[in-house]
Amino acid sequence: MRAGRITLSTRAFEVVDVPTPDAGPGQVRIKVAAAGVCLSDVHLLEGILSPGYLVGDHVTLGHEVAGVIDQLGAGVRSSAVGDRVLVIAGERNQAQQITTMGFDYDGGWAEYVVVKAELVAQIPDSLPFEQAAIIPDAVSTPWAAISSTGKVVAGERVAVFGMGGLGVHAVALLKIIGCAAVIAIDPRKDARANALARGAEFAYAPDDPELKKHRGLNVAFDFAGVTPVRKQALSMLGEQGRLIIVGIANEPIVIPNDMAFTYMRTQIMGHYGSEAHHVRELIEFARQGRLDLSHSVSEVMPLEKAAEALEKLASKVGNPIRIVLKP
Repeated sequence: MRAGRITLSTRAFEVVDVPTPDAGPGQVRIKVAAAGVCLSDVHLLEGILSPGYLVGDHVTLGHEVAGVIDQLGAGVRSSAVGDRVLVIAGERNQAQQITTMGFDYDGGWAEYVVVKAELVAQIPDSLPFEQAAIIPDAVSTPWAAISSTGKVVAGERVAVFGMGGLGVHAVALLKIIGCAAVIAIDPRKDARANALARGAEFAYAPDDPELKKHRGLNVAFDFAGVTPVRKQALSMLGEQGRLIIVGIANEPIVIPNDMAFTYMRTQIMGHYGSEAHHVRELIEFARQGRLDLSHSVSEVMPLEKAAEALEKLASKVGNPIRIVLKP
């Protein structure tokens, strides 16, 4: 089969022929219908990110995957051949370390992918594969950051920095839970327009003087992974305000003024990924019609053009929310 693989020692990426895997005991094999392209994939290629627990020097990318089960391993009773599913992108290994598909073990930029049966979640017929594929990470990471780490509740006022694939979904999810005001911040005009279309009450460039009117916020999210964002976000928080850092800058986190930080009892929290229950909650939102992902897929490209998709995302060509690969 064809698979998009990276060699970690050289950070070289190519689509190559590899053996088609078979499902082992407790596993299922999925014929991949759609696989998302994430900025984390770009960061892996650039060397900003590295797998923590990969065995060997090669891995198939792809941690946002949906498709149809076509083979069951021995002992699998929870799934059936023909089930429409998405794949939950992470698990704990035998040492209870969090591992991620497409980084620490082979992912879904391939014609087929094999995963543990408990890592699949059935999706309704009403949810297209292209939309289902991006729920793990593009939607579930902001949902976990909002609901579990940030513990955001209805009526709070929230700023979201960075209107990329995660930030724009954060805006929509914050509106679902009933935030009083969602303020989107991004230097790109088209990205701010996307945020307003998803329900943000306000959208500003980072240097807009109007932002000063929104100080005293309950929560701010950094989805940009840009160091100056953190300083600006901290300045906008009110008493006991929370800054949730999701975007990775690979730089020190600096508190500009410790007196203001302590006096206001500000909190800074890091966030990574999501858990199975977050993914299943979002599938239910989609089933109920509360979560609309119809505008989230900017482009569908063949697997053979995966390198081009990575370049488009890295360069923000066309301001993509999510590019999806189709084997």
